[in-house]
Amino acid sequence: MLMHKTRRARRKRSESPASPASGTRLTFRAEVMPGRETLERTFEVTRVLSNGRVELANLQGQHSIAEFESHSIDRKQLS
Repeated sequence: MLMHKTRRARRKRSESPASPASGTRLTFRAEVMPGRETLERTFEVTRVLSNGRVELANLQGQHSIAEFESHSIDRKQLS
């Protein structure tokens, strides 16, 4: 039982590395937007939702952190 809780806690930590702050620029992974250059795949975060998803400027809908390149999240100072 203790082993099961440890795995669950570890999995939860790895799924949500950091929450981006409003105003942060994130770049979609190339697989999500094929055929577009990096600048065309980069958007500014306008709102961070309580479920960990984000809304972006000039793009409709909510998006998961998993849709973005990891280096675009890691290189920024995120809160």
